[in-house]
Order: sequence, then structure tokens, then C-alpha cells
Amino acid sequence: MKHVYAFTILVLFAPGFAASQTSAGAEKEIRELETRRFHAMQEVDVATLNEILSDDLTYTHSNGWQQTKAEVIGVLGSGELKYLSITTRDLKVRVYGESAVVTGHAMVRIKARGEEETLNICYLDVYVKQEGRWQMVAWQSARVAKQ
Repeated sequence: MKHVYAFTILVLFAPGFAASQTSAGAEKEIRELETRRFHAMQEVDVATLNEILSDDLTYTHSNGWQQTKAEVIGVLGSGELKYLSITTRDLKVRVYGESAVVTGHAMVRIKARGEEETLNICYLDVYVKQEGRWQMVAWQSARVAKQ
């Protein structure tokens, strides 16, 4: 009889356990991708950006400026916009099957058109699993008001 109960518990709870393990693995993978992406943006690592950013990316800056993947990489490559440093905090990743939502805050030092500026932003980005790998399909940021 003990074996029947153990089997019942295993059958009932194993799928949830497996799903939570999968979700935890996806969350870890996306956190690592975020770290790699921010570093690639600072270093203008086009190969890494091409890997992480989806071809149908919509990237909305804190001033409302929207770009495609090609435009993001092009502006970084031209030197028109340079990310000097990106420091994140409060990063949260929520996985929903083949999609994930990332939220957080960042202090971003940029150099645009020869002028340096530090931006305090909150952001939301979306990853989707495409062709077996996670890619970022959307980014939206907003400036946090000074208190």
C-alpha cells in the first residue's frame, strides 16, 4: 500500500516539479543573457548582440526613440551612441512557457553626440524562445524621476 501512495504522489507532483526546474533553468539562462547583452552593448560586440537580439526586435529608449535590431547595432557601431557603463538592480525574470518578461532598474552612462549623460531608468524587456534559444524581442525603458 505504501508503494501505491508513493507512486500517486510521484505522478501528481512530478510534472509540477519538472516545470519548476525548467522555469528556474530558463530564468537563470535569461539572467545570464541580460548580463551578456549589457556587456556586449558597452563593448559593441556585434556577434553577441546578433545572437541575443531577435531580428524583429523593437527597442524603445527612455526618450521614446524606437529602433530595430539593425538600427541598434548600427548606431552602436557608428559611435553615435556609446554605453560607458550599465549598472543594474532589482532584476526580476518571470517565465511563461516560451516567453519571459524581465523588469529592473539601471544606471546607464552614455555618450551621445559628444555629450555624456547618466540615466536612471526602469525597464521591461521580453524574451521569446525561438529556434531553441532565447532572444530578446522587445525593450522599453523610462527615466525615473529625481526625488
